[in-house]
Amino acid sequence: MNPELERNLGEQPLVALMTEHDLKTGDVAKASTEFITRKMITRARKGRWLTPHVKSKILRALNTAAEKEYALTDLFTY
Repeated sequence: MNPELERNLGEQPLVALMTEHDLKTGDVAKASTEFITRKMITRARKGRWLTPHVKSKILRALNTAAEKEYALTDLFTY
């Protein structure tokens, strides 16, 4: 398979951060003031490739839910 087309990037650091703060997928989705679904967060956790816009939404939602400020590099390895 062509590496440029690879969209499954493996479990992301987001999983560890959510576990650290005892957050479930639904908790992060509810914390968001923007349109964000549980499916988006599940895909992010599994390492599916996401657009920069969706990654930013997930970052803001996690920051709100965890009451802490993280950067995109803390959540994703790509």
